[in-house]
Parts: sequence; structure tokens; C-alpha cells
Amino acid sequence: MSRSSFFKDKLALITGGSRGLGLEIARQICARGGKVALIARDSEELGRAKTDLDRFATELLTIQCDLLETAQIQSAVQQTQQRFGKIDILINNAGIIEIGPIEHMQLKDFDRAMRLHFWAPYILYFLITPHMRANNAGRIVNISSIGGRIAVPHMAAYSVSKFALTGLSDAIRAELARDNILVTTVTPGLMRTGSQIHAKFKGDHSAEYKWFDWSCKIPFASISVDRAARKILSACRRGKPTLVMPWSGYFIIAANALFPSLTARVMKIVNRSMPPRVSKSGDEARSGAEVRGQK
Repeated sequence: MSRSSFFKDKLALITGGSRGLGLEIARQICARGGKVALIARDSEELGRAKTDLDRFATELLTIQCDLLETAQIQSAVQQTQQRFGKIDILINNAGIIEIGPIEHMQLKDFDRAMRLHFWAPYILYFLITPHMRANNAGRIVNISSIGGRIAVPHMAAYSVSKFALTGLSDAIRAELARDNILVTTVTPGLMRTGSQIHAKFKGDHSAEYKWFDWSCKIPFASISVDRAARKILSACRRGKPTLVMPWSGYFIIAANALFPSLTARVMKIVNRSMPPRVSKSGDEARSGAEVRGQK
């Protein structure tokens, strides 16, 4: 089956689809004749995404939904089912990034990350897979992170929650395969999506923003959003179990698996070069846009 024919007339439900990677995935599905339901929290961003995608003259549904609220997730799935009668592809893409020393992280930060990165994909899996089973077909794409394979300093809540998503994705794969529901775990490194603007920073806000912004621009450690979307959709079409990108991610994962003690020592060295914790003022989270605007 060709790349274009696989997605033609299929309905993809995409979380975090109003900007960045989610929106680019939606563009490429629409360009291949697919239908899309976008879930996002920001109504203005959803409006802009709809305007962007309307040029493809495809069926499109945008749903304002806070994925931290179970009732809103249930409503979004119900609206999608009522509009299209099916969900062929589920792409769990929504995410938040919070950067800073663990001393400045609070319970609410870990709770929010777990609810968005783990519980929301689980609830969507729980609600949607019965319909996929009835059709004896389906695709689930869980977009985790390299931080879900190896813990990264100053990204504790993010890494913990992405580890949970990776575990869920890998755990359900074998059991769903019997119903012809194929699960792909995506492990991207940093993507050039402008995520540093939307990320939240704690601690020394300016210094934390600076290192993260620099990391997002390293050529061999990051990947462009359009190329990432193409790779994800190719893996989805083929039902590929895992996708790691860019190529440098394979070496990082392999090094951690083969030499965990060495990797741990390297991470300690990396952490020494990171900004130190500061006063209680560092407990306040600021967006990348705020921090950049203060420079």
C-alpha cells in the first residue's frame, strides 16, 4: 500500500495538534487525503490551525479540550465518534516541557506531567481501542522522547512521565496486535519546533532557557519538524513498533543500555555544567517567551 493510499479517508485523532509537530502531522495526513480531529487546549491556536488546514479541503474537526480533565477527554472522543463514526488512528502528541533543578520542582509539576503524558494517553487508549477492536484494525502512535529512555538532568518531571508513556506504549503493543491494532512508540530527540518558547523554566530562568535553546539548535541532536512528521507517518503506516530519531538517539540509548554506570557518570558531569539552584524565586515557572522577552 502506498504512502498516500493508506491515509486516504482514514480518521486520525491528534492530541496537541494546534501547533508544532502535531499540526505538521495533521498537514501531511490531510495532504494524503485523510481526515483529522485535532485536540488542543488553546482555542485561538485551534482557530489558526483550522485556517491552515482548510486549504486541503478535507474533513476536519477541532476540539478545545484540556487533557488534564478526564470528562473533557471523554467528550472529545464522543464528539469525534459522532462526527466521523470511527477513529482509525490515535496519535498521542500533546506534551509540556518544564526545565529546572529538581529542588525547584513541586508535586504539582510531576502530577501535571504524569496526567498529560501518561494518564491522558491511557484514557484515550481505554476509550478508543474497543472501537478499533470492533473494526479489527487501528494504529496508535505514542510520541515519547529520548528523555523517556534516559533521564536528563533538569528535566525530572518530563523524564519520569515520558518513561511512563514509553512503558505503557511498549506494554500494550503485543496484546493489541492480536486485534490488528498496531502500536508505534516514537522516541524523538529535540525537534526544531520552537518548543523553547512554550516550555516552562524554573530556577535561574535566563540560564535555563539559554542552555535549552542552544540544545534545540544542535544539528546532529535535533530534527526538523517536517522530517520528523514524515518519519512518524511512515512508521505509523508500516505499523513499525519503534521509531528513534534522529540517528544520534540510537547511540545514546545503546550507550545507556550497554554502559549504564558510565552513562550515569557522564550525566553527573553534565549536571555540573548546568545552572545551579537559586532562591525561592526560582520556584516560579516562566514560559520561554517571557524569559526571552526579559533579555
